[in-house]
Amino acid sequence: MTRSTTNNIVYAPVTLDFVTVSVEFCSFLENMKAPSRTEWMTTTLRILPLLYVKATLLPTVEIFNDDFPETFVSEQDYMRVSNQISTLLGEDNVYLEVFKEDMKYSDRPISSFISEDIADIYQDIRNFVSVYQYGLEETMKSALHICTENFRLYWGQKLVNVLRALHSLVYKPNDEIDFKDYDKKEEDLWD
Repeated sequence: MTRSTTNNIVYAPVTLDFVTVSVEFCSFLENMKAPSRTEWMTTTLRILPLLYVKATLLPTVEIFNDDFPETFVSEQDYMRVSNQISTLLGEDNVYLEVFKEDMKYSDRPISSFISEDIADIYQDIRNFVSVYQYGLEETMKSALHICTENFRLYWGQKLVNVLRALHSLVYKPNDEIDFKDYDKKEEDLWD
């Protein structure tokens, strides 16, 4: 990619940091070659906070056209990610949602699914990363705007909800999880 200006938001260090973590997140989900539950949860608990922090650092992007970038994630891609996670987590895929607006008026708990929430995050992040691969600056700027807005309005909350659910699974009192995976260095997780 050539940089037309050093001030271009699509090549700003905070943006490129977000792109890097986004690529790692997508790659992790797309290349799930039968990881153990522990390994999957450990890696997910490490990458989701990075994704969240990097998204919070993104600057506001103003766009002046109504052209929306192409979407790349098909329904089959979405379902593949969701089904793999659902199969891996089994009955632990379900968690109680407490941040839905409907919860105020409900006398029953509202359930959510880790697999669906992560697939929702993946869909937005993968579409963003795919646009970046083409290197068209105006389209990249639009994709950055959409991803940033969706983070604020939609997937940022899903991310912290999933983080909460996974944290409770990994650190439950009667822990059945083998913690030896937690001793791995971060660079080992990306191999």
